[in-house]
Amino acid sequence: MTPARDTDRRPDVDRIPRRKLRSRAAMLGVCGLLLTAPYAAWPGAAPAMTQLARADGMATDAAVPPGLRRYHQQKLLWETCPDAPSFQCTTVKVPLDYAHPDGGDLLLTATRKKATGTGTRIGSLLVNPGGPGESAINYLLGNADYYSPSVRASYDLVAMDPRGVQYSTPVVCENDTVTTAAGVGRRMSTDSTEIASDDAGYEQLSDACAQHAGRLLPHVGTLDAARDMDVLRALLGDDRLHYVGFSYGTYLGATYADLFPSRVGRMVLDGAVDPAMDGYQDFLQTAAGYQLAWESFAADCAAHADCPLGHSVQEISRGLDTLRRSLDRAPLRQGKDISITGDDLVAAVTTALTIPEWELLRAALQGVLADDTTALQRLLGSAEDTSSNAADAFYAISCLSAPLAPRFTSVQVQAALPQFLRASPQFGTWYATQLMQCAHWPVPPTQPAQPVSAPGAAPILIAGTTRDPATPYPWAKALARQLSSSRLLTYDGDGHLAYLHGSTCVDTAVDRYLTLGQLPPVGKTCT
Repeated sequence: MTPARDTDRRPDVDRIPRRKLRSRAAMLGVCGLLLTAPYAAWPGAAPAMTQLARADGMATDAAVPPGLRRYHQQKLLWETCPDAPSFQCTTVKVPLDYAHPDGGDLLLTATRKKATGTGTRIGSLLVNPGGPGESAINYLLGNADYYSPSVRASYDLVAMDPRGVQYSTPVVCENDTVTTAAGVGRRMSTDSTEIASDDAGYEQLSDACAQHAGRLLPHVGTLDAARDMDVLRALLGDDRLHYVGFSYGTYLGATYADLFPSRVGRMVLDGAVDPAMDGYQDFLQTAAGYQLAWESFAADCAAHADCPLGHSVQEISRGLDTLRRSLDRAPLRQGKDISITGDDLVAAVTTALTIPEWELLRAALQGVLADDTTALQRLLGSAEDTSSNAADAFYAISCLSAPLAPRFTSVQVQAALPQFLRASPQFGTWYATQLMQCAHWPVPPTQPAQPVSAPGAAPILIAGTTRDPATPYPWAKALARQLSSSRLLTYDGDGHLAYLHGSTCVDTAVDRYLTLGQLPPVGKTCT
């Protein structure tokens, strides 16, 4: 059956955090450069706020090294956010290089929505939607009201764009290459010439980033972002960090827990990344995850009389391949500027499987067969954000973490194709060609693939969806095994993520943990 969803509770399609979707905008700079005030990029923003005002809280952690104490003792000014009067915004100063805190500062932007309750306030709840490279601030502005009244009454909801991301000293590469859903590194082609062309595109991007953001690039990794969260925790006046992280945000949260286990509060990690997995396995298992999701969709579609591609999983899968090849031979042109290729079709399919939006996907497939791209354009459009630096930030952050990004040559990609196609006949090539994305990156990885444990941390709740294509369910189980104090909550369902995606069972379990500290029973599964 089509996944049930409560449209009044489920975030809008355009606001759902997605791990793998890149921005389809041109790789053009939209924000300030290193050490400039991040508010300059905010639409309708007033001049950048200073950090010289009252403190909500100061760090008292005896373990803070002397060189970092000035960051933990700064004072924050909270002012009404431009164009978002129910939110407050501020900036946070952190060191460019934690190993050398006298080497310069970065400004990070944070926003919060104050707790609505009149009773006991638990503290601040920091949220991160993943990416990497997606703006946590934009996520909170668009999704704060989807959190339950009990959570909003108990916490100030807080978001901070990680270093390198949109409002927080963004990575801006000013590259001329246009990255679309079917752009550099995302093509359904096994042709060695096209793969080599993608490799050249990645090299061009890497060179542009080195030229325009070289000083920042070594310092936008997940380890540094986790340290930034601890500075923010101290300035918010919380002894422990309460946190909800989605997708890549689980990797950020798990990294924090491993660095600062004694400072973990109530932490929810939904759509887990496995920190012990290398980048090759990341992409291989993601391909398999999308194959599983596609077959789940195809089985549902086969049960509908109006399924446009057939009435069995095998027939529908063959139909998708045939339609893709047809669009590659003769792209579907609609209007003056629209040309839909087979790669665009695959981009729309993966988007629909991620959300999930099966009814819209059936309509998109039916439309393409009738030379109508309206529904398909809606799916492609939901992956766009023309105002952000998400594409540049994605590469800059991913390439510093071995679990997130491999460094394969075009020759190695050719050799890997058979294994990827076995894992996913429909999407294997799509993900194999992305193995090259960090091959030319100017900075080596700073975070190896290794398990985390966070010994002594407070209980951590991990949520995993059984047919999650972007962060496959085995990753949630793997992270639960690694973290010494974890509890796994399983959602037997489709699409990326579980919390706030329409399951009352999941939402109730997570909310009880956040507000009451009560973990769900061992082995709890929601359907």
